[in-house]
Amino acid sequence: MVWDWIPRNRELILGLLAEHLVLSLLPVLAGLVLAVPLGWLANRSPAARAVLIPTAGVLYTIPSLVLFVVLPGILGTQILDPVNVVVALTVYTVALLVRSVADALAAVPSMVVAAATAMGFRPARRFVAVEFPLAVPVLIAGLRVAAVSNISLVSVGALIGVGGLGFLFTDGYQKDFPTEIITGIVLSMLIALLTDALLLTLGRVLTPWHRLAGSRG
Repeated sequence: MVWDWIPRNRELILGLLAEHLVLSLLPVLAGLVLAVPLGWLANRSPAARAVLIPTAGVLYTIPSLVLFVVLPGILGTQILDPVNVVVALTVYTVALLVRSVADALAAVPSMVVAAATAMGFRPARRFVAVEFPLAVPVLIAGLRVAAVSNISLVSVGALIGVGGLGFLFTDGYQKDFPTEIITGIVLSMLIALLTDALLLTLGRVLTPWHRLAGSRG
């Protein structure tokens, strides 16, 4: 192992780390924005659920490398354009979160929804003020899975020349240089663990009542 390679290539590593974070976490945010209304629709309409949930399941089974290669032809982008990775991982995030949002909203007690309606809450206000906050714990669980999954999938993009820390894997294997490979693996694991911990903490901050209920139990 040539460990002094790490400080000598600090700028390269930090650049790849930043790229990896953007490519993996931007789709989580975009996927969340798209999945919330779709999940709400799936929860409100049995017909919409019958279409959206199976479609999401099919999309999630498509191999990531296939999407990375096919999307340039659909989007009109270059094969090495990072947009392909962002769009592909956004599709995976939406596919994963649609069911989570729908199931989370369905789990909100009907008596709570009825009470809010009786108090004069219109559907939009009731969703924002009552249903969505109560669905946050389940939604955060889905976000944690999506974020960690995306962090690992971004590395696959290195096979087509885009992939953040995945570059350290492919370059290390080509040069038979274990230090580079291990650096990529360790950093990928660290950002996955840190992201998961941050989302878990965010969920606890956003739902203090859930935490208090758990401590009383």
